[in-house]
Amino acid sequence: MSDVKLTMAHHKRPFANYEAKHFLWSVSNDAQGRASVGTITLNRPDKKNPLTFDSYAELRDLFRGLVYATDIKTVVVTGAGGNFCSGGDVHEIIGPLTQMSMPELLDFTRMTGDLVKAMRACPQPIVSAIDGICAGAGAMMALASDMRLGTPQAKTAFLFVRVGLAGADMGACTLLPRMIGQGRASELLYTGRVMTAEEGLQWGFFNALHDSGTVLSAAQTLADQIACGPTFAHGVTKKLLHQEWNMGVDEAIEAEAEAQAICMQTKDFRRAYDAFVAKQKPVFKGD
Repeated sequence: MSDVKLTMAHHKRPFANYEAKHFLWSVSNDAQGRASVGTITLNRPDKKNPLTFDSYAELRDLFRGLVYATDIKTVVVTGAGGNFCSGGDVHEIIGPLTQMSMPELLDFTRMTGDLVKAMRACPQPIVSAIDGICAGAGAMMALASDMRLGTPQAKTAFLFVRVGLAGADMGACTLLPRMIGQGRASELLYTGRVMTAEEGLQWGFFNALHDSGTVLSAAQTLADQIACGPTFAHGVTKKLLHQEWNMGVDEAIEAEAEAQAICMQTKDFRRAYDAFVAKQKPVFKGD
């Protein structure tokens, strides 16, 4: 029998030194000097940061891997050069798709959907900082995020219909109506028109608007604020925000009762109580 202590620790790992191949990845530290906020920068500014087959796959795999991260508490997604993401690259994705067989096409559409699934399944809250063009798959990445900060110049379009496709792509027909309402979502998905930043703010797509020069720092500040909280409990909150869409009210109340009882077993809950008694600010550690 091995003397090694049997835990889940060796199945988890830090992501601070992750080396991205198809986008930029950077990690900032929290007030205690611990790696905390991971920032993904889509970095093809000459083309408004479109996605390729490879970047889709790497983003999907990174978000899947973050489930097992020991250090990353929140994630920020942004784009380089004054734009967020223009969607799938016309020459590197759209063109090749016209030559593929049905099974190959289904492999692709499932992969793009898997990116949205991975973003929703990773326990870290995701904040998108959106400036300029945010279209197609880029709009879906923004929609799959937990919070969105935009700029007055942000132009968001679910433009699948403009290339002869259905508005039903990557979960748009379920996620967008729940965000902005059925009628507004129907208009955007049928017409492919741009949703202005002001519309996005009024309709609840954007949490706030900031100047182009400050939107990324605002997103990172928000992400850092969340990262300083009880991160295990944040993961529970994120999971139930998604799961309760498919529950009745009584089921949801019971699910939250069970979830809260679990969180009451964490050390962070005790830390919060001890800090309150001592009239201090709690320092959460995520366990």
